[in-house]
Amino acid sequence: MQFSNELLFFFSALGAFNGLILGLYFYLFAKPKHVSNYFLGTLLLALSIRIGKSVFYYFNPDLSLIFLQFGLSACAFIGPSLYFYLRAKLTSGSYKTWKIHFGLIVVTLMIIGYLYPWHKHPDLWHYFYNAIYLEWLIYILASLLLLKNSVAKIFQRNSTLESLEIWGLSLLAGNLVIWIVYEIVDYSSYIGGALSFSFVFYLLILWLLLNRKKTSTIFLSKSKYGDKKIDEEEAAALIEKLKLIMHSEKIFRNTELKLVEVAKRLKVHTHLLSQLINDNLGSTFSQFVNDYRIEEAKLLIKSNPNIKLESIGYDCGFNSKSTFYAAFKKLEGSTPAQYKENLLKRAVSGSEL
Repeated sequence: MQFSNELLFFFSALGAFNGLILGLYFYLFAKPKHVSNYFLGTLLLALSIRIGKSVFYYFNPDLSLIFLQFGLSACAFIGPSLYFYLRAKLTSGSYKTWKIHFGLIVVTLMIIGYLYPWHKHPDLWHYFYNAIYLEWLIYILASLLLLKNSVAKIFQRNSTLESLEIWGLSLLAGNLVIWIVYEIVDYSSYIGGALSFSFVFYLLILWLLLNRKKTSTIFLSKSKYGDKKIDEEEAAALIEKLKLIMHSEKIFRNTELKLVEVAKRLKVHTHLLSQLINDNLGSTFSQFVNDYRIEEAKLLIKSNPNIKLESIGYDCGFNSKSTFYAAFKKLEGSTPAQYKENLLKRAVSGSEL
């Protein structure tokens, strides 16, 4: 291999190798363990495998067809990984349908790979190639729809893009560049896709390094929601479900009740439930649960005046007498004992009349 070819191999393979390492990092070590990290890891791994196949095939045209089939198959996961990563990071909507999308892709590739392997049906794989790249483009366009508000900000004078929006647009633009390079491979060099990936990859890394203070939360789960509001119809439906399980199942009686447990019952992400309670109900999770506990305690005090107040507190979900008394007084303006005493006085006054 001539020196120029060695240099070309080095630069074209460098991005694929580092993308592979970074992809594994997001799978194994990135914290917190948020699903968006797995989508980003899958995106990097799929791109790296696809790019790696291009590099080795360019310098070794006799590469086994099984590697070509594997590399092209990995390409089918690039688009959906990009889309669901952006959906998980930039929107408050559910992204649980990823299992259906990825499941269909896996099943389809397994069936095609088994029935029509590349070494037996090379002509068919020309059509499979076009189908996979069409699928990639569809997901790129779907990702663009997710970022339409961010794109609009670019053309608005008084609008400023958030760091997370810039990151999302950069990933989208990088994917589009690589897709275009592969689509015009008949009019350019086949190694162009690998070189473009290396260029885009290190450009994004450079941007992250230069803006590390502003982008420190890019790979973390969002805890604040800014101006991203939950759709009114979606919020109303979730509130109805939330109140239903609180009334019918009385899950607030569980002294160890956590936000994540309620979110699982509603089949939504914890950050979405937290945002719902904060923005739409004007409360915090602990206060929201305590409100139900206090209402339950009031009912028990009225219906069972002989039960000890401490027992009522535990029955309603409080883990100590002090927390029960503090929460009760905060909401009702009096302690449970004073509330009970007032009820008895009213009862006596009513009987005298």
